[in-house]
Amino acid sequence: MGVRKNMRAQQLKEARKETYVAKLKGCPSSPRKMRLVADLVRGVEVEKALAILKYNPKHSSINLEKLMLSAIANWQAKNEDANIEDAGLYVKEIYVDSASVLKRLRTAPQGRAHRIRKRSNHVTLVLGTNNLSN
Repeated sequence: MGVRKNMRAQQLKEARKETYVAKLKGCPSSPRKMRLVADLVRGVEVEKALAILKYNPKHSSINLEKLMLSAIANWQAKNEDANIEDAGLYVKEIYVDSASVLKRLRTAPQGRAHRIRKRSNHVTLVLGTNNLSN
């Protein structure tokens, strides 16, 4: 491996130590509906994001709240003795990708059929630490 590639690989490893990832795959709701909720918590501190998700009436917020708790558990696995409030965790990245689509048929008038698309999505949540609070 060349020197530049090696240096870049080391930089990526160091950056990856400061991020904590959780993924939700095959969630049975449309990506558009999930993105509406994901946009509410992007860039927000973890405690505030959990409060937003808990009191949001949309159904997708339940799945995102569970995903957020999973990402926090991943952070706690690496930092056993650290406190969440003092760490300055925030939602660094959250993005929603479309997953497989179940195609079904619904009966329609005059012997026809309409296609029903049951969409699903993949969500990736990345938590970062705010080093300004340290």
